[in-house]
Amino acid sequence: MQETWRWYGPFDKITLPEVAQTGATGIVNALHEIPYGEVWKPEAINARADEIRTAGFDWAVVESLPIHERIKRGEGDLTQLFANYRQSMANLAAAGVQVICYNFMPLLDWTRTDLAAPVARGGTCLRFEAYRMAAFEIHMLGRAKAEDDYPEEVRHRAAIWFQKSTDADREALLHAIMSGLPGAYDRYDVDGLRDALTLYDGLDRDALRANYRRFLNEIIPTAEDLGMRFCVHPDDPPRDILGLPRIVSNAADIDWIMSAHDSNANGLTLCAGSLGANPANDVPAIAAAHADRIHFAHLRNVRKDPDGAFEEAAHLEGDTDMVALIKVLLDEEKRRKSEGRADASIPFRPDHGHDLLSDADRETHPGYPLIGRLRGLAELRGVIAGLSHVD
Repeated sequence: MQETWRWYGPFDKITLPEVAQTGATGIVNALHEIPYGEVWKPEAINARADEIRTAGFDWAVVESLPIHERIKRGEGDLTQLFANYRQSMANLAAAGVQVICYNFMPLLDWTRTDLAAPVARGGTCLRFEAYRMAAFEIHMLGRAKAEDDYPEEVRHRAAIWFQKSTDADREALLHAIMSGLPGAYDRYDVDGLRDALTLYDGLDRDALRANYRRFLNEIIPTAEDLGMRFCVHPDDPPRDILGLPRIVSNAADIDWIMSAHDSNANGLTLCAGSLGANPANDVPAIAAAHADRIHFAHLRNVRKDPDGAFEEAAHLEGDTDMVALIKVLLDEEKRRKSEGRADASIPFRPDHGHDLLSDADRETHPGYPLIGRLRGLAELRGVIAGLSHVD
């Protein structure tokens, strides 16, 4: 498996020389400065590729080539947006980048309610607190029917939190929820988010699936022609958020996606943390069912609470059997090698990490500290080495 590291380019407080010291050989990167829907020009791609390769790395995966929200909504004439997307793909392929990770989450990317929840022996982690999300949706956003999405106990705790909260508490909650948006784009305030949600009125699960199928039909044939591998990232968290449907949350969803366009170019980013936050998901089993279509892996762990809350655990702790999951990936690599496949090696990255030691002083992207991810990478590297030795 190829060890990679997510690097945010000019927005990252961590430098490529520092990343080199982690031992990772591949970089996961995107041109976050380019607005959604615009073409990634060859000049911009080649400049970033040269920067990465000059530092001694392979640009292993693009994460992400974002999908414009109009495509997710199926809104208006999408001809130019699809054409721009295909042109960006061609430009990336010409620069030697073959794997594209993306998601189909409406409006928001990953969502947390706390960016610095304390960890038992020191440090902090990302956390999704169900009652705080309920407080935001019901009491701050005032979303219609939000109460229907939460059980009575969670609603009760939400009301108590809101009554006791200060303006600073509410601002911190909004900041945490907005922090999953990548790059340098403006985050919404409460009024802005409320307005943005109106654009999704009437978008139910079936409609979002239909729009997703259209995206696959427009894009995957081009990926096949270019020799590229697309891999969808699961929803994070794997549940409806803000009344918007999520359609990449469980085993049945992934089964549907893989069959919606049956091609090796239509693959999966196996995110152990996102899938692991759903109590119904057996992550190693999902990986085994779709091993031949896994083109990228995010390895992290979560610890869940009965009310729907969860937090980032250390990479070898939490609720997912990480050793069993890595064995699935190594077995798949061995199978691919026996077939002589060019994509035999599966790139992975230590996804998220606790803020440890001096991480708190770096102000890196939430969930992407240096020391915490380095600890995770070292632990995962040890598991891979041990399993490889046994084999």
